[in-house]
Amino acid sequence: MAFIKRKQHVEDDLGFGKRPMGKDQRMMNADGTSNVKRVGLPIFSSNDTYNWLISMSWRKFMFIILTAYLAINILFASIYVLIGIENLNGAPGTTTRDHFFDAFFFSAQTISTVGYGHISPVGFLTSCIAAFESMLGLLAFALATGLLYGRFSRPNAKILYSKNMVVAPYKDITGLMFRLANGRNNQLIEIEVQMVFTINQVVDGKKTRRFFPLELERNKIGLLSLSWTVVHPIDEKSPLFGMTKEEMIEGETEVLVLLKAFDDTFSQTVHSRASYLDDHILFHNRFSPVLSQDEEGVTILDLSKLSNTVLA
Repeated sequence: MAFIKRKQHVEDDLGFGKRPMGKDQRMMNADGTSNVKRVGLPIFSSNDTYNWLISMSWRKFMFIILTAYLAINILFASIYVLIGIENLNGAPGTTTRDHFFDAFFFSAQTISTVGYGHISPVGFLTSCIAAFESMLGLLAFALATGLLYGRFSRPNAKILYSKNMVVAPYKDITGLMFRLANGRNNQLIEIEVQMVFTINQVVDGKKTRRFFPLELERNKIGLLSLSWTVVHPIDEKSPLFGMTKEEMIEGETEVLVLLKAFDDTFSQTVHSRASYLDDHILFHNRFSPVLSQDEEGVTILDLSKLSNTVLA
């Protein structure tokens, strides 16, 4: 494999270090998260709970909220049944199953402070438990509301990346290219992109991971209205100059993409990341057009064709 002699700066490794990567092991996942397994931390850590609840998927979040809601009501329903269903005035049930559901729905009304009045607590102990559950409900719903607001208001970028990179003709040479577009209808301004090429190489008899920032034809645009094909010219100054597909595979190549933009909806800077392995780099291909015009001359951007390629 050709040895890349270009000087590497200490800051070019993006914090991943020089440890070589194994076969098919990527440094960054496809969604932009670091492919690092963290151990040695407590299973339940209050320092990370908020970040965990804010950043998890909506499906997991709603499942946790629903599970917690059911668990709390089942717990208090069991308590009401244990201290005696006769302490719930107006509970119509006659069987054990009916008693439990009477207590369950009374708990649901109490924790939400609805209080229809059909069932009411009798006695000091039952009233104390109902009062405590009501207070717990206020705190729990306030917490859930705050988490919902945090999830909706958290600024993030929905950038669509092409599934593959291509090595295609560019001017009188070739270029390493990928394509991106904004997945939302909002406006992103001052978009800036960085590309880092990383490869395993033997340096002084030791296998190590090397990182090389790639110079781009253009690394910044003012407004992302359409798609953007980001191009790294493969000239004599490029670490990819003269490199073959087989050499990329041998070196466990990975190209990291880091994007920064200003979102005018949130009025904040947002970030996005992507990663391409060596088998995601297609030689002798180019991207298909994604732009067309309708009968009135209005430009149409077909995002379903963002990853489409043809032979160059």
